[in-house]
Amino acid sequence: MTQRNEDDKGVYGIAVAAEMAGIGEQALRLYERRGLLTPDRTAGGTRRYSVDDVTILRRVAQLLGEGLNLAGARRVLELEEDNRRLEAKITRLMRREVRGPDRS
Repeated sequence: MTQRNEDDKGVYGIAVAAEMAGIGEQALRLYERRGLLTPDRTAGGTRRYSVDDVTILRRVAQLLGEGLNLAGARRVLELEEDNRRLEAKITRLMRREVRGPDRS
């Protein structure tokens, strides 16, 4: 099970998240329908957005402002996440190389 940090826990309602990101609630719902983010849900089904979700919303707004459509913004988000994963893997491999081979 993956350990969650404080930034990925859904705590904000839709109105607060939309205000924090500087977008409208309808736009936020659209981004969710298009798969740009997936907020947590309470037992009753209420959306709960995290700090990470708000960061994504701000990034989407920036990309749209630069002329991308939602499909393009989604692809950029995917590529940025791939890049983060690859950078983390490179860092792990470089640390392993510096430490030398395991002696188990």
